[in-house]
Amino acid sequence: MTDPAPTRPARQWSLDVTRVISVVGVVAIHVFAEMVAASGIKGTAGWWAAVAADIGFVWVVPVFVMISGALILQPRHYQDGPWPFYRRRLPRLATALVFWSLFYFIVIRTMLSQVPVTRVDLTDLVLGGKPYTHLYFLWLIIGLYAVAPVLASFLRGGGDRRALAFAGTVLAVTVVTGMSSSVLGGMGDARPLTLLALTQWLPYTGYFLAGWALRNVRLSGARLALAALATVAAVGLSVWQYGARPGLPLWDAVVPLTYYGPVVAIASIGVFVCLNSALADWRPGPRTQSVLRELSDCAFGVFLVHFAIMVLLRSVEPFSRAGGSFVLSLLEWLVVVVLSFGVVFVMRRVPGLRRVV
Repeated sequence: MTDPAPTRPARQWSLDVTRVISVVGVVAIHVFAEMVAASGIKGTAGWWAAVAADIGFVWVVPVFVMISGALILQPRHYQDGPWPFYRRRLPRLATALVFWSLFYFIVIRTMLSQVPVTRVDLTDLVLGGKPYTHLYFLWLIIGLYAVAPVLASFLRGGGDRRALAFAGTVLAVTVVTGMSSSVLGGMGDARPLTLLALTQWLPYTGYFLAGWALRNVRLSGARLALAALATVAAVGLSVWQYGARPGLPLWDAVVPLTYYGPVVAIASIGVFVCLNSALADWRPGPRTQSVLRELSDCAFGVFLVHFAIMVLLRSVEPFSRAGGSFVLSLLEWLVVVVLSFGVVFVMRRVPGLRRVV
C-alpha cells in the first residue's frame, strides 16, 4: 500500500504581501542610492530623507531569502528525491541568469551606458557572480536551490527545535564571520569576504534556514508590539549609522552595516516575523487574492527588470536631475515601480519571455 500524496498547504498570503513590499523596497534602494551618494547635499533634510528611504529597506534581500526558505524547504518538494525538484526549478533560473546577464552587460552597460569592455570584464561576467549591480541575487538563489534538498533532508523529522537550532547556528556563524572581517579591516588588517559566482549563496544560508524555522511563528499582543518596536529600532539604528559616517569608525567596524551584520539580521528577522504575525488571520477576498497573487508572482521579474527601467528613465527629464532632489527621487521610485510591474505583467503573457521573469 502506497503512502497518500502530501496535501498542498494553504497559500500563506502574508508571504505574498511581504514579497511585494520587499521588491518595492529593492527599487527604493537603487533609486535613492544616487541621492545618498551625492556628497554635495550630505546632511540636508532631503539627503536624510533619501537615506531613510534607502537604508530603511536594508532588510529586503534577507527577507526575500527567508521567503524562499519558507517555501522551498517544504518536505513535499523532495518526496521523489532531488532531481525532480532540480528539473522543475533550476532551468528557469538558469535561463533568467543567462538572459539578464547578457541583457544588462550588452544593452545597459555597453550600449546605453557606453562602458568600455575589457577581458577582465568578460571574465568577471562569468566567474564573478555579479554581472550587474543586482544580478548576484540569481547566483545566490541558484546556489541555495542547489543545496536545498540536502538542507531539507537534515531538517526532516527534527521538528521546529532542530530547524531553529540549525538556522540560529548558521546565521550566528555568518554574523560573527562578517563582524570578524570588519573588525580586522578596521584595525588595518584587511580580510574582505570575497564572494564569487559559486559562493554568493553561502552567507545567506542562515536566512534561508530561518525562513523555514520561523514560518509558523506567530506573535500577538505585547510580544508582537515588542518585536515590532525592536524591528523599528534596528532599522532606525541602521539609518542613523549610515548617516553618521564616517564619524563612527569603531561602531562601523564592530557592527558592519551589511546584509549579514547583526543589526540588519535583527531587522530582517523582525520584519519577517512581525508581518507574518500581523497578517496571520487575514483572509483576502477573491478579487484581492487575484491582485495579490499577480503582484507576488511578478515580484521576481520586477527585481530583474527594474534597474533597466531606472537607467532608461534617468536619460530623460526631469529624472536626470533626480539625484539632487528627494521629491524627484520619490516620483522616480513610484514610476519605476509601476512601469516594472507593468512590463513584467506583459512579459509573463508572452511565450518565451515568461521564462525569464
